[in-house]
Amino acid sequence: MSPLFHAREPDSDPTVEPVPTIFPKIDGADIAAVFEGRRVAGDFYDSIRVSPERVLFGLLDVAGRRDETRRILSAAQQIFRTVGAGLFSQLDLNESTVMTELTLRLNRGIIEASTGVRSCPAFLGCYHEKFGTLCYTNAGHTPGLLRDQAGTSLLGSTGLPLGLFSHATSDAPTVGLEKGAALVLVSCGVIECDGRNGKPADEFGLDRLKHLLQTDQAPSARDLCTSILKAAGELAPGAPLHNDRTALALIRAN
Repeated sequence: MSPLFHAREPDSDPTVEPVPTIFPKIDGADIAAVFEGRRVAGDFYDSIRVSPERVLFGLLDVAGRRDETRRILSAAQQIFRTVGAGLFSQLDLNESTVMTELTLRLNRGIIEASTGVRSCPAFLGCYHEKFGTLCYTNAGHTPGLLRDQAGTSLLGSTGLPLGLFSHATSDAPTVGLEKGAALVLVSCGVIECDGRNGKPADEFGLDRLKHLLQTDQAPSARDLCTSILKAAGELAPGAPLHNDRTALALIRAN
């Protein structure tokens, strides 16, 4: 892997850089996240096993610079891990209801930690190993991209970004991931990456990401993430990062 791309933060203290170092092993699937360079803003990803057959993951993008968002990210991670594990560990549960509740709890926690309004687009997903299904909520986040034999579809917003309104809720639909399907999430720093080095602005955009996903046959989730970040970075080689660039992928085995 290029030294520009990282699967974890250099500092392992979660209160400083609240990013997990190891994703849980998933039976029949592969999950990974990669970011480019050093963190400068509010991207945050995490993933935990919440039951024998379920893995919870999420990608959040808190507005602001890193020194402004660390406390908020730490609070969000604590809620994600403790509340998420408690809600999804129930034996008899409705995934959609539980996901909506987790999103609401995260929303209120971000508002409390921010002591005010702080926009936080978020994509949360719960993958069921046995059935290959994904229950998700997209709170104003960049659309997720789901590639399968039928093509590539967008998993668009199901609610407002977190951190804005204390009683805002997001819908939580469920989609199936057929064998060989791939789910990709990227932060807005990837979509908005452009080539302003003396050239007209030309964002990487969803269309380029969709085309890359349709043509890239990376063998692993981490390789796919790295390929996406490399392609986005090629628009502005050597330019300083003004926003975090993060990619997360989940690939179901054939």
